[in-house]
Amino acid sequence: MSSDSTPPYNRRSRRLAARRSTRRPAITAGAVALGLAATVALTGTAPVAQAAPASSLLSASSFQLASYTAPVTPATTSAPTVADARAAEQAAAASLQSAAAVQNDISASGLDIGQPATVDTSALQQATDRLDAAQVLPPAFLPGVTGEVTAAASAVDQRVSALRGSLDAAVAKKQEEEAAEKARQEAEAAAAAKAKEEAEARSSAPSDDSSGGWTPPPSSGGGSGDNSPGGAQSTARGMLAGYGWGDDQFSCLVSLWNRESGWNYQAYNAGSGAYGIPQALPGSKMSSAGADWQTNAGTQIAWGLGYISGRYGSPCGAWDHSQSTGWY
Repeated sequence: MSSDSTPPYNRRSRRLAARRSTRRPAITAGAVALGLAATVALTGTAPVAQAAPASSLLSASSFQLASYTAPVTPATTSAPTVADARAAEQAAAASLQSAAAVQNDISASGLDIGQPATVDTSALQQATDRLDAAQVLPPAFLPGVTGEVTAAASAVDQRVSALRGSLDAAVAKKQEEEAAEKARQEAEAAAAAKAKEEAEARSSAPSDDSSGGWTPPPSSGGGSGDNSPGGAQSTARGMLAGYGWGDDQFSCLVSLWNRESGWNYQAYNAGSGAYGIPQALPGSKMSSAGADWQTNAGTQIAWGLGYISGRYGSPCGAWDHSQSTGWY
């Protein structure tokens, strides 16, 4: 009989208990390591470890774990963060659409806006892609990426506004130029119509033998023979009395025929065909005052005074009409 009086089953129980006490620290350490790895994967931040003295980590009676502090995310930030991210995505989509629209409008207009007609949207597209990927991560990651999207969208919007302003200015300038060109064409057409009207009015003036004709005065024969402007004016002054006109009418006559011909008996208007000092239209009308109507200033003056008398009553009447219409 052995001197150890302890029953065999008691000795086995003590050995099993000792083995369990040596395995427990290892199991606990493995669980802690697994928890630490999960925390790093989710938050991207390693927990802060406070190491215990090496002598106290493992002993026959206890096992002390390293302590750590996990990041804490307030539960109240989750919903607003997701909502902000969605709002940023919508704003980014609108900015990209505006950028495409302004570039298309500039291209369609064909106008030079004075600067490159492009919008760089690469930064906004990249930030939007990152935001899409970040939404599968914990909410703590969203604010930073959302801010990137918002800033990139703002830059795109500013560029779009600048291009839109330049396009509007170019369109307004083109409209002004087109309006000015249209006004010029209308003015030319009006001037041509007026010239045609004046020519028709002159051609339709009463002929010498019409009811509105004139009767040559007794002093109309031949003139002085001096065809110079000064000689022609002297001849005209001498004929005024035959119509009962005074010297006050002579100044109007001088002004009238200065405008028409400069008192040049050979004056010819290639555009209308008018001829002579009084600019008869056609010149052959003056043949009723004399066959030498082409070479004699006196003959032209005689016809011209008769025409003025029959149509306007006096040289001043003819001059007033010429000032208001440009012809008589």
